[in-house]
This record gives sequence, C-alpha cells and structure tokens, in this order.
Amino acid sequence: MITKRIIPCLDVRNGRVVKGTNFQGLADVSSPVQLARYYSENGADELVFYDITASFEGRQLFTDILLEVASTIFIPLTVGGGINTVEDFDRVLKCGADKVSVNSGAIRNPDLVREAARKYGDQCVVLSADIKRVDGQFRVFAKGGREDTGMEAISWIKRCVGMGAGEIVVNSIDTDGVKQGFDLEMLQAVCDAVNVPVIASGGAGCVRDFVELFHAIPGVDAGLAASVFHFGEIRIPDLKQELQKENIIVRV
Repeated sequence: MITKRIIPCLDVRNGRVVKGTNFQGLADVSSPVQLARYYSENGADELVFYDITASFEGRQLFTDILLEVASTIFIPLTVGGGINTVEDFDRVLKCGADKVSVNSGAIRNPDLVREAARKYGDQCVVLSADIKRVDGQFRVFAKGGREDTGMEAISWIKRCVGMGAGEIVVNSIDTDGVKQGFDLEMLQAVCDAVNVPVIASGGAGCVRDFVELFHAIPGVDAGLAASVFHFGEIRIPDLKQELQKENIIVRV
C-alpha cells in the first residue's frame, strides 16, 4: 500500500480562511498564514490553498497572502482559484506553489491542462473537480460550486487526465461540511476511471471517516479536510497514530 497523505485545505476569501456546508454559508475561521504555519509544524503532508471567490468574481488570485503562506511552510503547497491561463500558472508557481489546481479555468478552456502540463510537467497540474449528483448523474460544477456545467464528471476527469492532469481532487458538494463521511461511491467511480493520484475531499467528520476511506478504497492517495482540522475536532498527529494502528501507511 502506498503512503497515504493527510492534507488540510485553506478556503480563503478576502484574506481570511472560511468554511461552510455544501459550498454555502461561509463563516470566518482564521488567518491563512497562522493556520498554514500550524499545519506545517503539526504533521500535515501537504497544504491546499484555494482563493474560493476568484473565479466567481472574475479576478486573479491574491498573491500577497499566498507569498506569505508559501514562505511560512515547509511542506508541498497546492494553489487554486482564478487560474485561467498558463501565465496564471507561472505567477502562482513564482509565489511558491509546488502544484497548481484548476477547475473553472479548465472548464472554459480544456487546452489549459495540456498547455500547462507540457510547460511545467504533469505532476504540477492538479484538476480540482467540484461534483454533485443531478438526476442520478455525477455532474461537474464551476465557479465554486455555483454553476452546473451540464458535464458528466467521470468522462470530464478522464479527458483531463488524458491531456496531462497529474492529480485529481474530488470535491463532493453533496458531502461538503456535512461531516458524515467521505463520498465513497463517487471516489470509487473516479479511482476506477483513472490511474493518477486521487485526493478525497468533502465529508470528513471524525478519525473513523479517514480509516473507512482508506480501507474501503485503497486506490485513494490522500484525504483532504478543512473544518475538522481548523476547529481542532481532529488533530493530525492523533489521526496518523490511529491510521497506523489500522495498518494504513502514513508519514510520521
């Protein structure tokens, strides 16, 4: 079994980390710089930084906060939000990101995935797919979960992997912030469809949810969460200790 990664996610709006439920009702949590430092020092394997309103507001990602976050941590950093061109990739990477996450920008221009992978390598391009069930179908949503694209999610993900996306973050809108467990059905469908790392996002409420995730779907590479980490409901060192007891390989 490959080493499983535990990844906190910073959803940033107006310079502050926020969190909601089903992508709505966002509430203020903390400073992204303070949280990033805490996670870097307390066992997180990587960190994800999303400027969650950049695409919806039609602007570029805020780089001043990103620069400060990147200079604070010593773990890999994935950054997304308002990534629409190869130049956006370049700007974010120069601010200290290790990987760049695309969602709405790739939906508008799928060639962005191919162009970025060709220039920076597949390992740099992360497809973040916001997915919700609509009429029994896994559907891709854009602009922070606000807009139904009408596209079927699994075929969209396969297409992007074929163009060079080296990692997939599966954001289940149905389970986001609900804390009733990861969306195992959705994640299994994605893992069955692609052969690149898959990160599970949306639904973690307790340590057992991570244990269940990695046991039920060995193909999942990482578990991503936000509020349960931000509010101290799960401490990453405690989580990793429990995962080790369950014979799940993690970095300690």
